Amino acid sequence: MAELDLPAFLASTALFSAMTPSELTRIASICEIRTVAKDETVFRAGDICEALHMVVSGQVKLFVGSPQGHEKVIEIFSAGQSFAEAIMFLDKPYIFNAQVLNAAVLLQVSKQGVFAEIARDPKFAMHMLGGVSRRLQALIQDVEGYALKNGKQRLIAFLLRDLDPSVDPLPRSVVVTLPASKTTIASRLSLTPEYFSRVLHDLEDQRLIKIDKRAIHISDLQALRAQASN
Repeated sequence: MAELDLPAFLASTALFSAMTPSELTRIASICEIRTVAKDETVFRAGDICEALHMVVSGQVKLFVGSPQGHEKVIEIFSAGQSFAEAIMFLDKPYIFNAQVLNAAVLLQVSKQGVFAEIARDPKFAMHMLGGVSRRLQALIQDVEGYALKNGKQRLIAFLLRDLDPSVDPLPRSVVVTLPASKTTIASRLSLTPEYFSRVLHDLEDQRLIKIDKRAIHISDLQALRAQASN
């Protein structure tokens, strides 16, 4: 990762996309690159938060656990996404756990460095708030989905989450790769693994998708979208 252009990478992320070149250069100077093995813990609930985190490659899951060993996946993050920024600003320990799903490269952006930039230039704080606000909007959409959508609708919305709705005309078919195991994604969607698999196979029986391990071949995008309204 020595060849990684940190300012360019930061500029490509939602959190830092509004930054100026000089701001990006300063942020790059307070970043630490961390290579993390599969299933390794990034942090645990109760740990002191000293940085916000960004995924360069791989996937990371955030989750909460119970004393009985059960876990609820909060979110799955992939390349270009950030996490734990709100906790950093709260100046409190982590309230959830982060674990790498497969070998990953992460950026840790120093909390002290971020606060120093905010003190140096208040406009930097506005840029950071914009990024955090976009994350809050995504969380509100999640809550809306849990409250107003059934399990099948949530699953279809997850399959279509990265497709640009402004593209016209939409392609008839597309291949979506699941970012994690079906059990992990089911937890993220507040579904049981059995229900998750049953809905996938029902959609396959209707010839709307074809399942090939983690690759989901969507054969009729418009028809699958129509299913989300049923």
